[in-house]
Amino acid sequence: MATVMHLHDFARVPLAQVPTPLDEAPRLSAALGGPRILLKRDDLSGLALGGNKARKLELLLAEALAQGADTIITTGAADSNHCRMTAAAAARLGLKCLLLLGAKDEAPALQGNLLLDQLFGAEVCFASSSRVPNRNALLPELAAQVRARGGKPYAFPSGGSIGLGALGYALALQELIDQLAARGVEPDYLVCASGSGGTHAGLLLGAALFKPRFEILAVNVDDPANDELEGRTRQVYAEGAALLGLPSEQPVAPFHLLTGYLGKGYGVLTPGGAEAIRLLARTEGVLLDPVYTGKAMALLIDYVRTGRIGAERTVVFLHTGGAPALFTQAPELVAAPGLAPRAPHWWGRA
Repeated sequence: MATVMHLHDFARVPLAQVPTPLDEAPRLSAALGGPRILLKRDDLSGLALGGNKARKLELLLAEALAQGADTIITTGAADSNHCRMTAAAAARLGLKCLLLLGAKDEAPALQGNLLLDQLFGAEVCFASSSRVPNRNALLPELAAQVRARGGKPYAFPSGGSIGLGALGYALALQELIDQLAARGVEPDYLVCASGSGGTHAGLLLGAALFKPRFEILAVNVDDPANDELEGRTRQVYAEGAALLGLPSEQPVAPFHLLTGYLGKGYGVLTPGGAEAIRLLARTEGVLLDPVYTGKAMALLIDYVRTGRIGAERTVVFLHTGGAPALFTQAPELVAAPGLAPRAPHWWGRA
């Protein structure tokens, strides 16, 4: 019990509207012929169109404020959900925000999350994705530049994926367990996307503390080889375990980082992801995104159809947000089978 209290003793600033809903998805389940599916709606966390990063930012920005920082620095892809939410959180707290975004050799169009970064007042700079594969390594240099102009920086890597940020998802797992207990629901699996490893690591930290009976199935949506993402996830877990005083730096719960759903790369829409987006939109009126949740839902659909998750099972799907990416990938979505828009009918025209 002392360790659990220690988890709750970490300083947080209120950014997320929690608990987020836990919704049944009966029409999706019926379309698949089972299992029972519940959606943990962290896309409704409230900050800047929602998403999972709000939980991490509550801890990270609490530390930034405690250190007297006036400028938040982080990095991500050009259409990063993490950067969008960081910019919004900084604006809410009266802090400056500097974002280092990956892009091709020219600046991307001002749309999606990038448009929102600008609306929230973030200072944006770009680094070539091909020439600078590890943008996290540039954060100390950016922090030095902020200090040189009189600022007080606080920097964290992409996804907020460090031990402190991951504690937000240890707390989220406790929240989910409480919601499930209140309904008398005992799921078999929790399915989530994994891009930078922080959410997965946090869930595993929560599993070490609260020992749920369900397994956590994380879907790799970032690393073609899987090795780098696994190593990063285990490192973040070890950092969080050290903060909590857990006896082991290795996850106690089974470590599942599942491959085969990434497709041609991070952020590239897959046929399975497109089908998942269409299916959830048309059965439940819920929007997935093409980068993270669409691919994670593609795994869930595939596992049900191939019998790896039986119709008698119960599954919680962690919806981590990301809907702004739908608008940056409109051409790809329209071209995907089953997603082409229906021809409009004009009333009063011959």
